[in-house]
Amino acid sequence: MDRPWDVDPSATFERRLGKTAAEVGASRVGKDCPEFWELDNGDVAIIGRDATDTLGGRLPEGVGMAEDERIVVVPGAQFRSTVPDVVEE
Repeated sequence: MDRPWDVDPSATFERRLGKTAAEVGASRVGKDCPEFWELDNGDVAIIGRDATDTLGGRLPEGVGMAEDERIVVVPGAQFRSTVPDVVEE
């Protein structure tokens, strides 16, 4: 069955959304920091901790995941810092 949306493998990273994890006090500067990025096609990529094994068995009723999907957790303060960048104009 065709999916109504899938990852565009040709998309590239265009701009960071919100603050870095270091700016919100959630991480030290380095390669292990969560990030939010808008891709050049308008999709959003999230770099965070894979919590699929921890949280996947506790999904609310009516919520499901495809085999190729993961639950990604990021610091709440960092997520909230993206609001000014994602609010529609």
